Amino acid sequence: MSDSAKGFLAMVACCTIWGLSGLFFKVLEDVPVLEVLAHRTFWSAVVFLIVLRIQRRMQALRVALRPKSALIIACAALFITGNWFTYVWAIHNHHALEASLGYYIFPLFSVVLGVVFLGEKLGWPQRLAVLLAALAVLYLGIGLGRAPFVPLTLGVTFGMYGLIKKGIKADPLVSVTAEVLLLAPLSLGYMLALELGWAGTGGGHFGRDPTETLFLVLSAGLTAVPLMLFSYAAQRLKLSTVGLMQYMNPTLQLMVALFIFAEPLTPWHKVTLPVIWIALALYSYGSFGQARLARAAAAPK
Repeated sequence: MSDSAKGFLAMVACCTIWGLSGLFFKVLEDVPVLEVLAHRTFWSAVVFLIVLRIQRRMQALRVALRPKSALIIACAALFITGNWFTYVWAIHNHHALEASLGYYIFPLFSVVLGVVFLGEKLGWPQRLAVLLAALAVLYLGIGLGRAPFVPLTLGVTFGMYGLIKKGIKADPLVSVTAEVLLLAPLSLGYMLALELGWAGTGGGHFGRDPTETLFLVLSAGLTAVPLMLFSYAAQRLKLSTVGLMQYMNPTLQLMVALFIFAEPLTPWHKVTLPVIWIALALYSYGSFGQARLARAAAAPK
């Protein structure tokens, strides 16, 4: 099997895990979101440390945690934590459909961040894509009678996370390990406070039910496994291929929301979704066009 074929399969597996993760967190519906987040963060830190130890890359982690870079990594950790919290909250509170919209919107929000903070230039298809997405979100908010909190929060937090990651020189596995490691003491402290009855009224869920306990520990896999698959795929596929394949994630989330969780598809969603899909098609078209021009300009004359 060629390297590109292996990369393709790894990317499919990565996006499938992300796209179906709502099914996993639905099992933990009775566990408070903050407790789920604390366990996911703590056990992710444990898994990543083991992986880096096996790979003999602990020195790279020490470099990433030096004061100057640790501050940037801490900012990234705050945004990805907000993203995780919002997603799990959405699953627990029957907003999986809106969560899928957030991950559809994220690439377009990243375009805006690139223009504002990095001075990137947009072609007309990308400008039109951003405008359509903004109108779609506005339409959804008017229709629902409230701000579309879940998709906006997911799009903003993941977009900001990606922007901050551009300033981190460590590779993805090392930087994510540093992120969860910085949060691990807080997570462990909260977990212990729950178990000792110092936080909340009902105590912690860890150890109370075998299934819940197992899933709380295994939640680390939803962070570690897809990231390693993504890193493997990114090294073997074109960036444009990686970008397009990531739309599998919100598409699977949407299917889970509609056909498994049976969430209602309102008339407002029926308009918003196609408009966002059109926006994404325009965005992809514009990105491919820019990539072709860049290759042509770099080609020897």
